[in-house]
Amino acid sequence: MSINGYIRVKNSIEKEIVIEKSRFICYTKMTETEESAKEFIESIRKKHAFATHNCYAYVVDRGKTARFSDDGEPQGTAGIPMLEVLKNRGLKDTTVVVTRYFGGIKLGAGGLVRAYSSCTSAGLDSAGVEENVLSNLYRISFGYEKYSLFLKFIEKYKQKTIFSDFAEGVVVEIAVPNEETDFCEKLTDYFLGKVEIEKKDELFVVYG
Repeated sequence: MSINGYIRVKNSIEKEIVIEKSRFICYTKMTETEESAKEFIESIRKKHAFATHNCYAYVVDRGKTARFSDDGEPQGTAGIPMLEVLKNRGLKDTTVVVTRYFGGIKLGAGGLVRAYSSCTSAGLDSAGVEENVLSNLYRISFGYEKYSLFLKFIEKYKQKTIFSDFAEGVVVEIAVPNEETDFCEKLTDYFLGKVEIEKKDELFVVYG
């Protein structure tokens, strides 16, 4: 992972495992804010209104805020182990909810910790991750005759085209990881100075 980026869960999934007749169902979702995390948690609670427990953990605001809940399980046996899985994987902007339907066999504190950790890990394995990279957004203008050269140039970079216009000449807005500090200089040299480059913004971008 780039020092200028962070990773988060990629897909929203539902993953179930059964331990000693209890059903543990993990749900994952990318959530950038605490509000979106709470909305997701509430949607799972409504979906499983008759479950024994709906425990959760989340890390949002690019890692600035972290919360968890045991939702009635013995203190420290559900929410904290789930949060530790998120932290150990370096995940941010991620929420996990684990729903439990009690199967009649008590697992004990140690068994619960292992169950919630295992279910969270299994869910995250299924969901996958993506990197959100701090990037510079450039507005680049040049003549039509240089478009094929431009496409050849950017093949060497991790980049994402945000906008393009082909009215009077070519205008492209392209995001490039900000660790590529010499991008503008190299593009200018490549075009022998016959290109206009303007830095528009700095933003986080998920590249394909």
